[in-house]
Amino acid sequence: MKPNRPPLFWRGSAPLVLASASPRRVSLLKQAGAVFTVTDPGPDRAWPGKAEPRHGVRALALDKARRVAARKPDAVVIGADTVVVLRGKRLGKPPDATAARDMIRSLHGRRHEVWTGIAVVHGSEQRTAAECTVVHFSRLTDAEIEAFVASGESLDKAGAYGIQGLAGQFVRRIEGDYTTVVGLPLARLRTLLSEFA
Repeated sequence: MKPNRPPLFWRGSAPLVLASASPRRVSLLKQAGAVFTVTDPGPDRAWPGKAEPRHGVRALALDKARRVAARKPDAVVIGADTVVVLRGKRLGKPPDATAARDMIRSLHGRRHEVWTGIAVVHGSEQRTAAECTVVHFSRLTDAEIEAFVASGESLDKAGAYGIQGLAGQFVRRIEGDYTTVVGLPLARLRTLLSEFA
């Protein structure tokens, strides 16, 4: 029988809920050893006006967490939102293959930012934060771009790619936290959660 070890990630007594339908975020939270349940917050909301990336992702993450917290008042709820920014332009989830192709074409051979906002809500208490990681993409041929878009991986991801999937081979280097690019900055989230434990 394995000895009981104190939890590393979430040390509170309230149930932990992830307000996300993203399998990438679920996987990261499991990787951190957290015990939690998942609740889909519903459809994505529109970007909040002319908000800068750091403020926009925090607002959207908080909106997701609040929507789920309203249904689960006893839980500590985590929300998250991610956006890719290239030269000041936001790249969200592409609506179709044509948009995905255009996004990947604009990213190849260049550096871009990935911003992830996180929010933690418990009752009337809430905390938010935003993290940014810079990603450098390799140059790609038209054939490589077509093959990647044809894989179908692009359609549910900000910027039309996920670093943990096929597109990982296009990334020359990153500056910052890898988990921010995946969609849930674990180190920053752990710090936020410690304020609720």
